[in-house]
Amino acid sequence: MAIERIYLDWNATAPLLGCARDAMIEALSLPGNPSSVHAEGRSARTLVENARRAVGTLVGASPATVTFTASATEAANHLLSPVYRMGRSPISIGRLYVSAIEHPAIRSGGRFAADQMSEIAVKPSGVIDLGSLTAHLMVHDVTSGLPLVALMLVNNETGIVQPIAEAAAIVHKHGGLLVVDAVQAAGRLPLSLDALGADFLIISAHKIGGPKGIGAAIARGEALMPDPLVRGGGQEKGHRAGTENVAAIAGFGAAARFMAEGLEIRNGEIAAHRDRLEQAMVSAAPDVLIYGRNEQRVANTSFFHLPGLKAETGQIAFDLEGVALSAGAACSSGKVGASHVLTAMGEDAAIGALRLSLGPSTTDAEIDRAIEVFSKVAGRRKLSGQAA
Repeated sequence: MAIERIYLDWNATAPLLGCARDAMIEALSLPGNPSSVHAEGRSARTLVENARRAVGTLVGASPATVTFTASATEAANHLLSPVYRMGRSPISIGRLYVSAIEHPAIRSGGRFAADQMSEIAVKPSGVIDLGSLTAHLMVHDVTSGLPLVALMLVNNETGIVQPIAEAAAIVHKHGGLLVVDAVQAAGRLPLSLDALGADFLIISAHKIGGPKGIGAAIARGEALMPDPLVRGGGQEKGHRAGTENVAAIAGFGAAARFMAEGLEIRNGEIAAHRDRLEQAMVSAAPDVLIYGRNEQRVANTSFFHLPGLKAETGQIAFDLEGVALSAGAACSSGKVGASHVLTAMGEDAAIGALRLSLGPSTTDAEIDRAIEVFSKVAGRRKLSGQAA
């Protein structure tokens, strides 16, 4: 008999919401190009702009400042630029500063060369070291241009919420700009560009139940923007050329509307599932190490290490029992490698860790099954008496 599958890898990608699927199907039936002025084109444009409003509402920003991209990675490459413009006047960016726990989309530096980048340390707790940020900015060469800082609001592996508002105050004190990767925060935390102090925000549709292949770069205002990454026509106010992916954008908007409602109640239910799961994990394996458990985390994430069990072995063991989870981040074509996040925290990255991440549709029965599988995997580890 086939094992019933349980999906607990929402941080990698969230299952497509029914409302997003319906919105995409409706959009696919429209023949018009959203740049066309005829009725068909205006219908397509209406879907795009309705979605733009929904995405802006989700993050507490003006719809006019939302630029749709093909992914959050593209949005990062768009924003991580050495050249910005205030209207038509160029603004030079002298150096890019990123934390040691950033997603590869940020750590790769966008359009900055490696020698134009500096790394901000994190504490053993997994929280960005604001002292390190301050130290870097105090010695920034202002003659080279402004400092640009890129930080994540929620770490994709640990789920730890980073002190972005405090970081923003430091960045702006030193005349810099702040890009915030909110990919794992959207739909899980209440978001506001002004409250965060962010100059720019990045989010992704498929992390909130929308389709894959659509993201957004969101600015605090319309005057200051980076030089375009994708050039061509005048779509997205000239910030991102290419005919808009109307169906994906419509699905993004539907998912954003869904996730903007009932956030507090949804988080409470997810946190209860996660906490019950972690309590059972500790009972079954008292030596389990749950990273970030004493820090502020988003409600859905549990990143843990079982001594004596390699991450890739654990991932396969869970998968064979019908539970989908990750060994770190899903961003390397399925390859399981050492976690740079654990390295930054001073942990032995070679041993690896496993990440369970839940979502709005996770059920009590699925948590029961996950606990059962965890106990089985942990028991096999103890019986073997050696690393699996």
